[in-house]
Amino acid sequence: MTILIGIPRGTVTAGLAALFVVCWSSGFVGAKLGAQAYDVSTVLAWRFLPLAVVLLLITALRRDRTRPGRAELLRQSVIGLLSQSGYLLTVYWAIDLGVSTGTTALVDGTQPLVVAALVGPLLGVAVRGRQRVGLLLGLVAVGAVTWADAGAPGTHAAPWAYAVPFAGMACLVAATFLERRSPGPPAPWRNLTIHCTTSAVVFTLIALVHGTAVPPTEPAFWVATAWLVAFPTFGGYGLYWLLLQRVGITTVNSLLFLVPPVTTTWGALWFGEPVTAVTIAGLGLALLATWLVTAEGGGTRHRKEVARSGRP
Repeated sequence: MTILIGIPRGTVTAGLAALFVVCWSSGFVGAKLGAQAYDVSTVLAWRFLPLAVVLLLITALRRDRTRPGRAELLRQSVIGLLSQSGYLLTVYWAIDLGVSTGTTALVDGTQPLVVAALVGPLLGVAVRGRQRVGLLLGLVAVGAVTWADAGAPGTHAAPWAYAVPFAGMACLVAATFLERRSPGPPAPWRNLTIHCTTSAVVFTLIALVHGTAVPPTEPAFWVATAWLVAFPTFGGYGLYWLLLQRVGITTVNSLLFLVPPVTTTWGALWFGEPVTAVTIAGLGLALLATWLVTAEGGGTRHRKEVARSGRP
């Protein structure tokens, strides 16, 4: 049986969705802060290494009896490799190449277009005609904002650099489908621990190979690191998987259309990134796309369909 997509009207879910947008946006701002002053491999290694240690200690103290089997541990490790390691490497690389934070966020926000094309055959999720129109408008918005960013005065990113965020988007889409096909009940805390530990191993190895594993002593580095741990990791990734279980793939990914306006505002205020009339129009179109995708779907119907299908 198919699952009709629609965001519930509950205050809790709406609040979680708003917090998710802010936290996810903060990741792009943190990436720019880190990439401007420090080597990317150093920033990423020390973002995840202390975090993985803390998460492992908390997991051990909790004495969770639902320990994953070997197959599930491997699956979650791959999900972490895609959703964190692969995704973050492309985001940091794109921003380091000169792609603006807002454009990077909007390109990553095209996930719903890919997801909507795949959810039917892979997960049996119904996507309404109105939602499809919204997703197509989102694609137009991406093209407009990317074009405006590439042609803005002072932009030094090469044309091919704008393809880098799409690789990160593909990583997160693949991770989303793998997570939704996982057997058994959801375990957000356990899975987040596995994901962060996987990323800590990957980024530490990269830093060791490049000789950039020793962290700077400046307080600014540790402030930026704390920012990246608290908001994008716990807030962004944690709420992503939580909302995935509450409202479904299409709705969660459509919320990412709200990230670019927030990120663009931060980029303009903090870093002086250019904002043109085309950029504003494109972001407005993205907001319209979000409304088309998330509206007209009663949350009650969504919950009933989820209950009938036996999905978490």
